[in-house]
Amino acid sequence: MTTIPYGRQWISDDDVRAVVEVLRGDWLTQGPMVDRFEHALAERCGARHAVAVSNGTAALNLACLAVGLGPGDEGITSPLAFLASATCITSCAAVPRFADVEPGTWTLDPERVEPRIGDRTKVLVPVDFAGLPCDLERLRALADRHGLVVIADACHSLGATYQGRPVGGTGLAELTCFSFHAVKAITTGEGGAVVTDDDLLARRLRRLRHHGICREAGELERNDGPWYYELHQPGTNARITDIQCALGLSQLRKLDRFVSRRQQIAARYREALAGIPDLFFQAGADDRISAHHLFAVHLDPDRYDRREVFEALAARGIRCQVHYVPINLQPFFREKYGTAEGDCPVTEHLYQGALSLPLFPAMTDLDVERVIDEVRDVLTAPAA
Repeated sequence: MTTIPYGRQWISDDDVRAVVEVLRGDWLTQGPMVDRFEHALAERCGARHAVAVSNGTAALNLACLAVGLGPGDEGITSPLAFLASATCITSCAAVPRFADVEPGTWTLDPERVEPRIGDRTKVLVPVDFAGLPCDLERLRALADRHGLVVIADACHSLGATYQGRPVGGTGLAELTCFSFHAVKAITTGEGGAVVTDDDLLARRLRRLRHHGICREAGELERNDGPWYYELHQPGTNARITDIQCALGLSQLRKLDRFVSRRQQIAARYREALAGIPDLFFQAGADDRISAHHLFAVHLDPDRYDRREVFEALAARGIRCQVHYVPINLQPFFREKYGTAEGDCPVTEHLYQGALSLPLFPAMTDLDVERVIDEVRDVLTAPAA
């Protein structure tokens, strides 16, 4: 019996050829392929700039650094996310605050954000959960009213659209962050990027990903020669390689096909599983098209034992996942920032029945039907 994972990459011969070509060339890192990938990504998103970095976490961290987030500041994000959506705030020595998600879309609820905004709030980090864009227009209005910066965590949503425009090119966030991990819409192995329309922020990001090193003649305090550099703001080594960018550029050409296949699989799941009692899907929105990074469902915990379902499916070769353990319940945040159970009741309830089914573009129709059959069989068994 073969195992179907919850997600995996799809690497074709053209991807391999692109990587081999770089390996046989002169540049392995900091070379021309990085520029090519960045320009192609910016064009695909409809943004002025794309700055490619080592991973999605680095993208979020550097975005926070670039806007000057620091000690004494606060940032608001979603508890229904991977840890990096909050640790990007703590990495700048700022304080994270969590606003709950909407019960239907499972994305950051603007009505729950506003009460969290205080005098020290500087950034909003909304998360496009499972590939569905947040309600950026309402969040942008909040940010403008309170003088905040929006850093969109779009690590799930490359290829999605909001109000007819690609995520990253809506003009509603100062910075938008992507991930190119192996299970994402496209992959560079590990990798990430920040896209922006702001020339100054793009320049800061490029500097920060290279330790913060400054070489621009107009910004140096002195100049001893062509080798000379200065450090004005510490960054980190978040560079991405030409090898990764060659793979990313090849994958980017297939983004529309990958997203379309994800949407087909999601539609089939919805059609086939709709009749199962007390199984709920993420709601959509008329002004948004999801990239369907995940197919997350919620099993009513009063009816199903999620762990038993998870393990029963795993025994049948269907490897699901759970997205996510609420960030506000993690020991680090409870002990350092005083978060507690009950702070985000929608997210905490969703977690009790959260289950992500396998979803990746290389799945065959037979794979999809096998997942459907096994899920139906497990959920309709008396023990469920």
